[in-house]
Amino acid sequence: MTETALGAARRVSYDDEPLILVDEHDQPVGSASKQACHDGDGQLHRAFSVFLFDASGRLLIQRRAADKRLWPGFWANSCCSHPRLGEEMEAATQRRISEELGVSVPLTFLYKFIYHAHYLDRGAEHELCWVYAGRVTPQRVEANPAELAAWQMASVSEVEAMMNDPEQPMAPWFRLEWQALAGTHREALHEALGLSVFG
Repeated sequence: MTETALGAARRVSYDDEPLILVDEHDQPVGSASKQACHDGDGQLHRAFSVFLFDASGRLLIQRRAADKRLWPGFWANSCCSHPRLGEEMEAATQRRISEELGVSVPLTFLYKFIYHAHYLDRGAEHELCWVYAGRVTPQRVEANPAELAAWQMASVSEVEAMMNDPEQPMAPWFRLEWQALAGTHREALHEALGLSVFG
């Protein structure tokens, strides 16, 4: 499992971009800046998380850039971000995988869930997160080093070994989503990809 080179840096994320505040039923209740959404205990806002697998069932994982406010340098799944105010989720997910990874691939919605996690004293994630899956050709990836410190393709056994290694910092949402995909949503993932990831 070898870390792969990155492309040219392009800033694509801003503290003042307006995000969508929601209630526990995913109904919009207002908006707030990205910074405000993550201050203190965080405000519940809409987000998404993307898992991209290659034809052999390996997952594209990324190490978050060192200057990220929350969980810098931690390993996470292929892509995570937020729809902006007035932006539909389909447009937001395609925008972000293009901005971060330089690809455009069909995505299938799998499930949504709420999680709440604090990072030191720097803020928190409090998200109603939509989870998606898709297929990717690794050779076409052109990762943006403004967002990623590194990326690589990892097999199921390699991901699980990293999850169990205290020396490997793993983002909390990645752990939660991986457990859900390996369990409750395993069949939905297999149907979305047309291949068996977990056997």
